[in-house]
Amino acid sequence: MDSDYALLRLQVEWGADEAIGLFPIDRLRPAEVLEAKPVPSPRPVPVVALSKATAGERALALSGQATTLEDLRAALADFDGCGLRDTASNLVFAEGDPASGTLVIGEPPGREEDRGGHPFAGPEGQLLDQMLASIGLNRAELMITPLLPWRPPGARPPSPGEIALCLPFLHRLIALLKPRRTVIFGGTAARVILPQAQNRRRSPRVWFEVSIPGMHATLPCLALPGLADMLKNPLSRRDAWAGLRLLRRAIDEA
Repeated sequence: MDSDYALLRLQVEWGADEAIGLFPIDRLRPAEVLEAKPVPSPRPVPVVALSKATAGERALALSGQATTLEDLRAALADFDGCGLRDTASNLVFAEGDPASGTLVIGEPPGREEDRGGHPFAGPEGQLLDQMLASIGLNRAELMITPLLPWRPPGARPPSPGEIALCLPFLHRLIALLKPRRTVIFGGTAARVILPQAQNRRRSPRVWFEVSIPGMHATLPCLALPGLADMLKNPLSRRDAWAGLRLLRRAIDEA
């Protein structure tokens, strides 16, 4: 230790003011280029499988993936999140001319619709055909669909949960069709589609502008009495007739 201290003291006396390494450094040699270490890619965010999603989440996912009417029908047929599918005899899907520009939405399917799998069947369908004929139309020139794709058992009113599970598929149908106008038959369908503020004062003589998910522009909607109600109460057909004249005028002016 004494010899090391004496050597250090001698270096200080000679004017050394910094420590140096054991080996000389070649200052003219190019500096080494260190290879960049690969940055590990971030781990993918885990995606929850549809099998683990809620029925509502699966309804949104399946309906949103449909790019055609055929896709949407297949998605509905595969959707097992709504109990109505298990009690219904048939899926009741939209029919008609997708390019017509007019979409008719009715109440949930009844016995005749459930039995045959076609919307607006039986006496209610016959009344619809007569009403359309009165303004020079027929169902083949329009697009028609029920509010729900399956009949509630015993023709009972659908529950809010059942409506919520089926509504994404109806919204997707509307977004795919991009109709220029929609006619709604029945109070249940009107309460679901029309905003609450407008629904309270709905009139067969007024078009309502409604925002539909997946559509950039608002959709003009006309609310008419239900076909079953008109069969029981013929006086309500006067309001329907006023709405049908509005429909005819809108088609002629398009």
